[in-house]
Amino acid sequence: MNHRTASSSSASRTGQPRKGPSEYGYFSDGKWLTAEAGTFEDFDPWTEEVFAVAARCGRAETAAAITAADRAFPAWARTTPAEKAGILRRAAAIVERRSEELAETMARETGTTLLNGRFQLGLVIQLIEQAAGWAYLPAGEVLPSDFPDTTQTVVRRPLGVVASFTPWNGAQILAWRAILSPLVAGNTVVVKPTELAPVSAGIQVAEILHEAGLPAGVVNVVTHGPGEAGPIADEFFENPAVRCVNFIGSVPTGRMLAERAGAALKRSVMELGGYNPLIVLDDADLDYAVRVAAFSAFFHQGQICLNARTILVHRDLYDVFVERLVAKAGALRAGSPLKEETFIGPLITPEALSRVDERVRDAVAKGARLLTGGTHDGPVYAPTVLADVPDDAAVSVEETFGPVVVVRSVESADEAVDLANRLEYGLTSAIISGDTHRAVRLSERIRAGSVRINLPTIDDEIQAPIGGVRDSGWGRSGPHSLHDFTDQIAVTVQSGERRLPSF
Repeated sequence: MNHRTASSSSASRTGQPRKGPSEYGYFSDGKWLTAEAGTFEDFDPWTEEVFAVAARCGRAETAAAITAADRAFPAWARTTPAEKAGILRRAAAIVERRSEELAETMARETGTTLLNGRFQLGLVIQLIEQAAGWAYLPAGEVLPSDFPDTTQTVVRRPLGVVASFTPWNGAQILAWRAILSPLVAGNTVVVKPTELAPVSAGIQVAEILHEAGLPAGVVNVVTHGPGEAGPIADEFFENPAVRCVNFIGSVPTGRMLAERAGAALKRSVMELGGYNPLIVLDDADLDYAVRVAAFSAFFHQGQICLNARTILVHRDLYDVFVERLVAKAGALRAGSPLKEETFIGPLITPEALSRVDERVRDAVAKGARLLTGGTHDGPVYAPTVLADVPDDAAVSVEETFGPVVVVRSVESADEAVDLANRLEYGLTSAIISGDTHRAVRLSERIRAGSVRINLPTIDDEIQAPIGGVRDSGWGRSGPHSLHDFTDQIAVTVQSGERRLPSF
């Protein structure tokens, strides 16, 4: 439960007059509607004031949205690539026109900095523009046949209704990713954004697609209050019209949803969390390695599934690297996410702040050295570097969603790989080296969905597949994801008669 309450003051903590919250309905069958249970409050993590009021949907609203999506599916599945591409190109233009407003909304709703918001929206525009072309990608293949006068093809056809769960921590880019892939493949979508970002992670996407001319019912958005996702999820899993569950979020929640999807024989696509290693080899450029490491660890306050969680540094560089990383972390500007110079903004909720602080305190109590950070100013947690962290500390084995990174000294590249692979996560990783050929050879041994060489662990290119292995999920983003949202259908055509056995 969210325990924050709106301030009774007429001014925010910045001293500026507080804007009143906007009120939003849910989006179903091309219309904005009110929910039977009313609304809930959506808070600004920096000011802790009410940012918006959104519809408190339940099972009835979800069922109606699924019905609308199911009704819209046959026509959308037959929509030509040109029509889809036209809608998406218009949507990209709308995002570009509204980009500053959308970035500010993310800053106020999720605490992300304007830097991150603009970075996300640049990716969103690229994503939509590229997705406009995905509709023209091959939708099947021709197979050889051992029989004469036989043509054998495999075609891809959309599944039907896809239920997409969208998170708050990359609200715009991850919402668009969760919607566009099934959409371009010919499916219709019902989106359930997190209660921590109903506007950025769902409502605004629906607004833009509606303005761009997307037909009614093709994309629908149902929002819910804190702790009230259960009835919506129940409807997703129990309604036979929903054929696929598409989830971006934590490993524990993903595991639970995958179990339910399996029991219901529904397809599931999961992009889950990770404990992402960044390896610094003995031939690395130290200054560059420190910059890459700081960005990987602290971008968006460490609240991205792609953030580096542990940095494995060769012993010959370790002492100097740590000294420079600590200095870099201490120099990062923190404060209001709406200020241009801010790199570290607030954590998403007071509960998240407490969880990060508890993890750091637990590690120190068990013998870890706190090199910098470990404190907070209001909702902003200082960039934190920990060394000598024992394996029984939670921060050493679990994804800590905050600006906290663990540094470890390693004797060799082999030891670094062993440590990188010690957990069952496998989302992303990075290697910093002056010898790219050596790094490429090393990358073959790292069990992760992405290996970034001389790049941060966070490095999105829309055309590249992003996704995990092992406990970090399955399925991919980008054009590769169209396979996740289509069925393969074999169509065999015999010209004339085929001789049948014994007939």
